[in-house]
Parts: sequence; structure tokens; C-alpha cells
Amino acid sequence: MPMKTFRIAVWVGVLILAGFLGAFTLNLTKSKDVVAEPPFGVPFTLVSQNGQPITEEALRGKPTALFFGFTHCPEVCPTTLFELNGWMEKVDPKGDKLQAYFVTVDPERDTPEIMNEYVSNVSKRITGISGAPDKIAEVVKGFRVYAKKVPVDEKDPNGDYTMDHTASVFLLDSAGRFSGTIAYGENPDTAVKKLENLVSKG
Repeated sequence: MPMKTFRIAVWVGVLILAGFLGAFTLNLTKSKDVVAEPPFGVPFTLVSQNGQPITEEALRGKPTALFFGFTHCPEVCPTTLFELNGWMEKVDPKGDKLQAYFVTVDPERDTPEIMNEYVSNVSKRITGISGAPDKIAEVVKGFRVYAKKVPVDEKDPNGDYTMDHTASVFLLDSAGRFSGTIAYGENPDTAVKKLENLVSKG
């Protein structure tokens, strides 16, 4: 075999081997990423609106819409809960493919009883969650939610207050992994499509 032909054959072999190793490494990396991707948030033990203990396991088994807010919220929270309930009715009319939870960021006022009365007036498909203030604070931080107490009157910091908080709905797949968000004021058709995609993803 001429030297030039031999060199070409060697280089072709090297390129083929490099391509094979690259593809193998890429697939292996992707597989590890999928397996290693953890559920969103942190473990928790809180209280549902029915007074029963509830843990992060409630966010497994079905795709989940998760929203953080408070019952004294003047606009964002009631609007989001009302719209989310309507979107769920469209996407999952039988109510067996999608679940939703509303976690208070104001546990000092939002007891399980208050959450039950508030959420039940809006939806039978969304479950309210409360708990001890320190436990709620851990969950808020662990789920990367912004929440801050803001006095209504700056001259009276210990008086009445409201809460600034993240207004997006978090979307989690059936394994509890982060799958996107629905922003406050999202186009209704877009929100419905996102929930449909979440359900189809499983």
C-alpha cells in the first residue's frame, strides 16, 4: 500500500473512532443528567387546608401546578387561583391527570382553617397548604420564592402588613422536577397550552 494511501486510511480510522467516542460520551452525559436531575425544591412537612400533614411526596405521581401567595392578597392571588382553576378544567376536566397546591407565604395569619375557607371558595381542585412560620420559611427559600413582609404604614412597622411575593405558578412534572412557569397575566391560551404540555409530558 502506498504511503499516502496508508496515511489517509489511518486518518479516516482516527476520525471514525473520535466520532464514535464523542457520541458515546454525549449520550452517557445526557443519561446521567436525566437520572441525576433532582426534584425541585426541598423536603417539607406542612399542613394541608384539611388539617392533615402534607409532605413533598404530594408533589409526586401527577404533574403539579404550585403557587405561593396569601389570603390577604388584594389581586394577584385570587386572580391566579380563579384562572388556574379554569385552565385545569379545560386541560383535565375529569381531574385525574393534574393537581395544584397553593402554599401560603403568610402563615401567621393563614391557618389551615383560613386556607380551607379561602381556597374552597375558589376551587375544589386546588389544595391550600400552611404550617409553622419557620417551616414555611424553609420551603419558600428552598423553592426559590421571593416573599417579604411589607408594613402598610411605614411609620408603624409592627402594624398591619401585606406581602410581596413571587407571582408565577411553578410547573412540576410527575417526578417533582421543574418544568417551567406560568407568569401572572399570562395569555390564557398560552397558559392552557403549557398545562397541556405538562400533562402530556407526565
